[in-house]
Amino acid sequence: MSEQLADERASAAPMPAQVGGRTVMLIPHREPGVEEIVLPPDYQRILAAVRQAAGPVMTRQVGEMLGVDVSVRSKLEPLRGRLVRLTDRGWLRKLPDGRFTTRL
Repeated sequence: MSEQLADERASAAPMPAQVGGRTVMLIPHREPGVEEIVLPPDYQRILAAVRQAAGPVMTRQVGEMLGVDVSVRSKLEPLRGRLVRLTDRGWLRKLPDGRFTTRL
């Protein structure tokens, strides 16, 4: 049984894919029974930072928590893209004012 569970976890892990000749990491949609362990480590750190915040956070706040140089916009845009990707896949929720929070 444990071998079967290990096989299922391995098949649920994000697999690199080729898009336009570039290798990209696919972020799975959040579904019942799918844990955040299937996400790449960078995305797990982002989720942990949003979860640790006292409430909804802006991209800049997440960047500060992760040690990103928030004074440079070009450093924040990739982080914003990852936050939006996590939102699109159901891992986070984006509020109308642009702040991010965890899903219940």
